[in-house]
Amino acid sequence: MSSTVSSWVLNSARNSIATLRGGGRLYSRCVSNRNKSKWRLFTRSPATLKSSSPRGGFALQKAYRHTSTEEDDFHLQLSPAQVNEVLRAGESAHKILDLDSRVPSSVLQFESNQLAANSPVEDRRGVASCLQTSGLMFGIFDGHGGHACAQAVSERLFYYVAVSLMSHQTLERMEGAMESMKPLLPILQWHKHPGHSIYKDVTSVHLDHLRVYWQELLDLHMEMGLSIEEALTYSFQRLDSDISLEIQAPLEDEVTRNLSLQVAFSGATACVVHVDGVHLHVANAGDCRAILGVQEDSGVWSCLPLTRDHNAWNQAELSRLKREHPESEDRTIIMDDRLLGVLMPCRAFGDVQLKWSKELQRSVLARGFDTEALNIYQFTPPNYYTPPYLTAEPEVTYHRLRPQDKFLVLASDGLWDVLDNEAVVRLVVEHLDEAGRHKPDLAQRPTNLGLMQSLLLRRKAKGLHTADHNAATHLIRHAIGNNEYGEMEPERLTAMLTLPEDLARMYRDDITVTVVYFNPDSIDAYYKGG
Repeated sequence: MSSTVSSWVLNSARNSIATLRGGGRLYSRCVSNRNKSKWRLFTRSPATLKSSSPRGGFALQKAYRHTSTEEDDFHLQLSPAQVNEVLRAGESAHKILDLDSRVPSSVLQFESNQLAANSPVEDRRGVASCLQTSGLMFGIFDGHGGHACAQAVSERLFYYVAVSLMSHQTLERMEGAMESMKPLLPILQWHKHPGHSIYKDVTSVHLDHLRVYWQELLDLHMEMGLSIEEALTYSFQRLDSDISLEIQAPLEDEVTRNLSLQVAFSGATACVVHVDGVHLHVANAGDCRAILGVQEDSGVWSCLPLTRDHNAWNQAELSRLKREHPESEDRTIIMDDRLLGVLMPCRAFGDVQLKWSKELQRSVLARGFDTEALNIYQFTPPNYYTPPYLTAEPEVTYHRLRPQDKFLVLASDGLWDVLDNEAVVRLVVEHLDEAGRHKPDLAQRPTNLGLMQSLLLRRKAKGLHTADHNAATHLIRHAIGNNEYGEMEPERLTAMLTLPEDLARMYRDDITVTVVYFNPDSIDAYYKGG
């Protein structure tokens, strides 16, 4: 069945794509950046980089107001209270209520936060309960080339997964409601975050495509629906296929056409976690990451990675790319640690510049789009011979939760760029510790003037900042405020948050974090037969 479904999920949409209906909205222009961009584009001469690296392929004027010599521009300093206000603006926390008291949830609660570097922020996050199954989904979506693709994926992907998991009988009820123009069964219950009013019941713009998807699931006549691994794998690929096909279809509404183009020509990596009892599945495409914090019976904490980054440092990814393309391209598939020399992640939604043929790109962009106003850059990388080079197929990992699995951290690469897995677990444990902070292990580091100064800074930081109530905030605070010893430096934290919008992206990325706490009693009861 798997091979049949795999072929179907990628190809059937091309023959049954529905025309988008209803409204949409345009996405505003985002600023360019140099150091942190996931996209790097060449000028007409492949050896020369643009002086202002575009975001996702559209040329913009140099946007920086400051240079390193213009220190008089940084006179504004935030007070400790203002620092906390900035850090906590995106906080959210939810306790999970058991819909069925006979089966206590394995998730106790979750905490989340987001700190922007781009303007507007390109990361998205999502948490939702599947109302027709017992699953709970968490997602982090890291956009590049603008936020259009990340927003679209964050709004739509969970619906594809939820529909994939429905039984044949439930899908029949869904289709019957549509045919008789009655209200649909509720599919998801969204747990909203600050500023995220986008989550609604299925939007009219994309309902047609979701319906085509469940109609084709019905045609497969599977009584119990797809397995969770299949549902995650095929949902990623099907949504990416729909994103690509929607802009190829003739669309009458100009707003919808423009929005579809922006979604297809920007990109997003994604990491989605599905929890159902002790069954934990993680689907990852790109360089977001998920890890478990594990406490052994001895009290020792450790980290269990659940994902692998899909980038040039992943040897398995390099081997996969080389298998999928001619041997003559071995030296050009990855250049300067980037896919075709331009994109850091090797898996992502959207980014049709690395998936479509040159002829298809020219054909679509020739339909009268104002590509400059929409920030669409007509660019084909050098050595572009055998597309597609990029895939949205996720790598799916299964883990059976144990009582010693205490929490999960899911975050965009803005966190992992500056904190390693072990440091993240340590900081969450530190956050949970009533004492607030652990004493430094002086025996493992040289006692010198730099260390002594860092200890003084740490003491000063403890006095200036009240304890965070949210573990995600605690992680973000340390991600941007830690010194070389891994300890909080208040002046650094304040300086990083004081940077103007057009400079912030040079020093850090958008950071989005969700921390999920597990219920050890519920998990333990499962193993004891309760």
